[in-house]
Amino acid sequence: MTLSEVLLWNELKQKKILNMDFDRQRPILNYIVDFYCKDLMLAIEVDGSSHNNKYEQDKIRQQELENEGVSFLRFDDLEVKKDMGNVLLVIENWIKTEVSKNGLMGREEPTPNPSKEGN
Repeated sequence: MTLSEVLLWNELKQKKILNMDFDRQRPILNYIVDFYCKDLMLAIEVDGSSHNNKYEQDKIRQQELENEGVSFLRFDDLEVKKDMGNVLLVIENWIKTEVSKNGLMGREEPTPNPSKEGN
């Protein structure tokens, strides 16, 4: 995990944000997302140096997971390090909006697909 991922994980773990349960490094289909909330089917990604210009791969991965009902929030590495308060506010606002529109989803989530190579 990068420093930004560690910093964000410290805020997400133990249901610190609106009592929502997040996992880190969660496999979904043939991919791994940085953080994932099953109840909301929300993936949170921190983009930075560890992605090494994998923009196109990330775009394809995100599209495939969105096709399965997963929503994404993406944050830049520096944004997490320098403006954590705003990052947390964006996450909280997204959760509040989603819960008020749809409630907790709790639907069947995509599962890892062992037949495909992981990324």
